[in-house]
Amino acid sequence: MLDISPLLLILSAIVFLLTMLRLNSCLFKPLLKHMDDRDAAIKQDLANAKHNSADVDGMIAEANTIIAKAKTESAAIRDKAYNEANEIANSKLATAKMQLQESYAKFSDSLVEEKNNLKTTLLAQAPLYKDAIKAKVSSI
Repeated sequence: MLDISPLLLILSAIVFLLTMLRLNSCLFKPLLKHMDDRDAAIKQDLANAKHNSADVDGMIAEANTIIAKAKTESAAIRDKAYNEANEIANSKLATAKMQLQESYAKFSDSLVEEKNNLKTTLLAQAPLYKDAIKAKVSSI
């Protein structure tokens, strides 16, 4: 019934084994090597990511210290500028007050002088006014 040929059976086994050897060398070994290399690359990338994360944390801390230092420096500069502007404004205000006081003193002196001149003028012309008043009173 079934006639099995030992030669064909051995030849098929040899062809199968040769095919498996060829597939092993051309397909399975490179595929396994690629998968191992990929696993190693992933592990390396994870290690680098952890290292980079530590570097980033350090850089963030350094940036925060630089920002804090810049804020204190800017506050000091702002305070210095405010104080300088305040001193300049105070000096200008003092100068303006002095000029105003000088001007007021001159004005006050001129008023006193005018008052004295008016008084002497009125006293000098007092007899004329008396005569004019007498003339008016007598004409009534």
